[in-house]
Amino acid sequence: MLFESPKEFIATLQPHARVLGLDVGSTTIGLALSDVMRTIATPLETIDRKKFTKDMETLAAIIKKQGVSGLVIGYPINMDGTHGPRTQSTRAFVSTMSKHIDLPMIFSDERMSTMAVERTMLAADLSRERRSQLVDKLAASYMLQGFLDSVKNS
Repeated sequence: MLFESPKEFIATLQPHARVLGLDVGSTTIGLALSDVMRTIATPLETIDRKKFTKDMETLAAIIKKQGVSGLVIGYPINMDGTHGPRTQSTRAFVSTMSKHIDLPMIFSDERMSTMAVERTMLAADLSRERRSQLVDKLAASYMLQGFLDSVKNS
């Protein structure tokens, strides 16, 4: 079920269960995991997208293994607040995913997450190859941390 309100989303989650952040791209899905208190987001892994069914099997296994009770999905809104092709693609992905994974879900604004992560990795002088390996799961972590902070502060 897709929620609009963060408070309603949080209220449906099991106590002391983790939340999984997803940064959905056309070729990868970056994953980040919260702690059981939902205070800290940690980069988890990047799924290389292959076939949708296989991707859902991988995601379901991670959800089960990590004790996840909800999904926070990065929502790629344009900088001016409009919705473009990536927003529509993400909505379509989540609509189809909800038929395979029965967990509470919510979108979270991911504007600037990839840019902020890229800037940090450049400052750390990581190679281009290393940056490409890390960017998706770090962006998912950045987005999930922003969501957790906003819920905690509201």
